Amino acid sequence: MNYYKYNKIMKRYKKEKRESFFSKIVNFVLTIIIACAIGSQVCTAANNNLRIAQVSDAHFTTTEGNTSYHFLRNSPELLDDVIFQINTSGSYDFVIFTGDLIHRPKVREMEKFLSHANNLIYPWYAICGNHDIAIDGPLTKAKFMQLLANVNENMNKKNTYYAFTPKKGFRVICLDSIIDYKLTSNGEISNEEFLWLKDELDRHPKDVIVVCTHVPIAEPYSSPCHKMLNDYEVRKLLKTHKNPVIVLQGHYHGAKIKQDDNTLFISCPSLITYPNAFRVININSHKNRVLVDVYLKETRLKDIQTRSKIRLFGADKLYGDENDRNVSIELGRKF
Repeated sequence: MNYYKYNKIMKRYKKEKRESFFSKIVNFVLTIIIACAIGSQVCTAANNNLRIAQVSDAHFTTTEGNTSYHFLRNSPELLDDVIFQINTSGSYDFVIFTGDLIHRPKVREMEKFLSHANNLIYPWYAICGNHDIAIDGPLTKAKFMQLLANVNENMNKKNTYYAFTPKKGFRVICLDSIIDYKLTSNGEISNEEFLWLKDELDRHPKDVIVVCTHVPIAEPYSSPCHKMLNDYEVRKLLKTHKNPVIVLQGHYHGAKIKQDDNTLFISCPSLITYPNAFRVININSHKNRVLVDVYLKETRLKDIQTRSKIRLFGADKLYGDENDRNVSIELGRKF
């Protein structure tokens, strides 16, 4: 091969090598850009999503036997089953116990309940139910909150009603709906708490609001001796919020979902009565709408569930329709 041909071949080889190197650089940069874009979208989607586990009316006890369809003796294992399901079913932003954590208002029973609840691997919060508070005994509302704060730094609250921000764009408001000045299963929101609730809504106009209450703000079914005495006023206040409000409630031991315009009421069953279940609520917040996916998660202890069902008159009422158990609902933004 003469020098001229050799020189020509080497020039072409060097050119191709430069082009190949340049192509690799371009491909690398494009890969980084695409990866960042995808990562940003995933991160944004995660930030716009709130996943909650709601556990209600556990009625935990270590001293009571089963009564009819109330499987009180099995309350510890039912609670442990729920905790296991939550810990092994993906990530949650937090878990909320919406009242009646224990069956009898005794300090020792509360301490035992907390030893089980602390097995949760996710942040958890609680509000009191009528079974949690003794109007003439040692387990007062103040003592209830103190016991929670002793084992859970998230529960170091000044009041029995409180609020927190689990992530940007969401505000969780936990209400105290329990009457402790007389023996009753009715509930109410005090005047002081009502004004505080209004202030919370006013200070978070752009947030999706999640309200947690034991006594329902909207009854799943009529029960005059269990209802919230000023439920109408509270519902009217919630409707002033321009963004969606999702209310998680208990007390009635039934699965029911009701929608009132931009407010969604989700009632959770009890652990110790059929259907022996808890809730999973997934909230996706978008610019013009909010998507809420609600699921009913039943106990894996099927023998207990079956025995509770056959002893219960009106089991279908507590189980609800399919749309009361698993449903996707779209709520609109109004700002």
